[in-house]
Amino acid sequence: MGLFSRKDKDTGRAEETGTAEGRDDEAAAEQALSTDEKDDASASMTSGDAAVGPEQASSEAQEPAAGDEALGGDHLEDGPLDAADAPEEDRIDLGGLLVPMIEGMELRMEMDQRTRAVTGANLVIEGSSLQVQAFAAPKSRALWDEVRTSLRGSVVEQGGTAETRPGPFGTELIARLPVKRSDGRVGYRPARFIGVDGPRWLLRAILSGPALGDAEASRAFETLISRIVVVRGSDAMAPQELIPLNLPGQRPGLVPAEDTTLNPLERGPEITEIG
Repeated sequence: MGLFSRKDKDTGRAEETGTAEGRDDEAAAEQALSTDEKDDASASMTSGDAAVGPEQASSEAQEPAAGDEALGGDHLEDGPLDAADAPEEDRIDLGGLLVPMIEGMELRMEMDQRTRAVTGANLVIEGSSLQVQAFAAPKSRALWDEVRTSLRGSVVEQGGTAETRPGPFGTELIARLPVKRSDGRVGYRPARFIGVDGPRWLLRAILSGPALGDAEASRAFETLISRIVVVRGSDAMAPQELIPLNLPGQRPGLVPAEDTTLNPLERGPEITEIG
């Protein structure tokens, strides 16, 4: 059973969009991760970074929990998996991604306002958000090291901080993204960038919210990542090109209806899994 948040035709605003301050912060976060548009492939890798989480920016935001336990893999399953290797399981079909059904998880889809294409999925559990996107990769090499280096340089250039650390899926990037608050002050939003190289694809996940400071909650999101399936398909794609996504139940290649088109910095469309 699902609940979609739809755009109001009269006001042009989405329902349940959150606070104005939160939207201002997300716009600033998008600017903090902008890349040179001369390189379309690299730009596609950073599109959607504005939606790393619904939390408001704060100079006292919770930092990611550290510790040896974060490297343990006992809580992980075998993935993320390629579609060819995935066992049968009830999952939410998003086209390029198959997401496991988790009780209490809220699914928020990101859409490009101009093209109305679905660009990412946010998996929200108890106030923390995991943004997931999959990108095409060449057969000859993995991409995460290259992409992580580019992301780190972009964050630092915009006045944030970023450092690498080992994690259960390999080297991660821990960043503090500069965002301007509605009162004019500058705050920082922590975010944890996780990348997993697969056969001809890269899965990128961005964790934000209270789970960053909670080891148990972080492990729950890590387990979720390990259950995701990437559907690369056989079509030729440029390296770092976003693997197409669609709304649940939508046939691939179709553009969402006009009244479901939302500002990428607003919430929705949304589906709440309740069972």
